[in-house]
Amino acid sequence: MKIKEVIVVEGKDDTTAIRNAVEADTIETNGSAINQETIEMIRHAEKTRGVIVFTDPDFPGEKIRKTIAKQIPTCKHAFIPKEKALPKRGRGLGVEHASPDVIREALKDAQTMQEHVKEEITREDLLDAGLIAGEGAKERREKLGKILKIGYTNGKQLHKRLMMFQITVEDFAKAMTVIRQEEEDA
Repeated sequence: MKIKEVIVVEGKDDTTAIRNAVEADTIETNGSAINQETIEMIRHAEKTRGVIVFTDPDFPGEKIRKTIAKQIPTCKHAFIPKEKALPKRGRGLGVEHASPDVIREALKDAQTMQEHVKEEITREDLLDAGLIAGEGAKERREKLGKILKIGYTNGKQLHKRLMMFQITVEDFAKAMTVIRQEEEDA
């Protein structure tokens, strides 16, 4: 599978994992303190070929993603769930630990974040759905992020992420139905 866009990753091990899964070029940020030179490379790649930001599902990965999204909002974003980014043994969390199938699936589902979109899902909806505060809220957010392929967020960021990815009320309702059914079956 050949990917036209340039994929932004955190380091060399991520590049190796990407190239084991797909044929693609990468830009490595070399950590969360992403410099202006790297931002300019990403900006150029976005103009010429398009970019998919594919960082680790952890705090530093989110920091990189937010930095890039703020400066280059037209980039696509791919996410992998935390449990699919764990090493077979040892410690750590990252793209480099994901299987080629997981990487291909995440890249296939890459989406563009949109700023300043019409609010369809309100914070009140999120409270009513048990996604902000209360017992089980974190677990529901994790499941929602997987189902909608928008990654995990904390309670404060969930509303913004839903709007940025233009998640419709219908898609949100379907995902919540799946989550509630799983909770009833448990």
